Amino acid sequence: MDGKPKLLDQMRDLIRLKHYSIRTERVYCEWVKQVIRFHRYRHPVEMGAPELEAFLTDLAVRRKVSASTQNQALAALLFLYKQVLAIDLPWLNDVVRAKKSERLPVVLSVDEVRRVLEELEGELWLTCSLLYGTGMRLMEVARLRVKDVDFSRGEILVRDGKGMKDRVTVLPRTLSQPLRQHLGVVRAQHNTELETGRGDVWLPFALARKYPNAAWEWGWQYVFPAVGLSVDPRSGAIRRHHIDEKRIQRGFKRAVRAAGIVKLATPHTLRHSFATHLLESGQDIRTVQALPGHADVKATLILTDVSNRGGHEVLSPPDR
Repeated sequence: MDGKPKLLDQMRDLIRLKHYSIRTERVYCEWVKQVIRFHRYRHPVEMGAPELEAFLTDLAVRRKVSASTQNQALAALLFLYKQVLAIDLPWLNDVVRAKKSERLPVVLSVDEVRRVLEELEGELWLTCSLLYGTGMRLMEVARLRVKDVDFSRGEILVRDGKGMKDRVTVLPRTLSQPLRQHLGVVRAQHNTELETGRGDVWLPFALARKYPNAAWEWGWQYVFPAVGLSVDPRSGAIRRHHIDEKRIQRGFKRAVRAAGIVKLATPHTLRHSFATHLLESGQDIRTVQALPGHADVKATLILTDVSNRGGHEVLSPPDR
């Protein structure tokens, strides 16, 4: 019997070797399953450019997926062929591309942000206030570690953001004391768990081997830990993970509805609002690009289109 790992197991091993997230692992494997099912369970080695192009074209034409979804499928297939199977195909010339949307981001006004936050309390209020006050992404707040909050400098160090990049953003002074109080509660819970023999967290990359005791140290704990313990899908270890982002999303959705706001706002809207309000207050565009971690200044420039006081303020005739 052939002892070689199955295709998806090979893919998972290589994804973990490259330190991709568990989300990327699940999504990439799911796309590989879909292309195999699409071609009636043929092995990817037996497929070529025409089969892969047919699958990606079907996504755009029949399933009408967004451009980002099609690009995600493409990235998964490129990883499979180039990294796992070591096959380089001259393909994609005839793929029908999904039309890329040119929608402007949803942005809340300062008053709307205030009304939404007033409908929240406790941990949900603090997480959403940080989203608005720092410009961090939802998962960046959820994965925030205690050691990366610098109260003395008024900064938050965002580790392994989009594109595996670190950056520094501002810690709002108004959130300093509430965050200290929250960490006091989290530390008391952590100390209680240490007494029971638990209290360890997942560590990225090979840090668990390099620093065997770090997983129990206070600095490595999540700022927003989960309510209960869970099983690590990779190691099988039972430990406390970070807060479930779906809990934040559900709470924010309820708050938006309670505030009487009809905009299709999500927690990510607070990130757009952070950057837009900085532009409206007169901050230079390079600073606004750096704090939320926009890879390209074009992403920041888009927000000037929804800003009331950007670099090209326009007054409507009746307002003159």
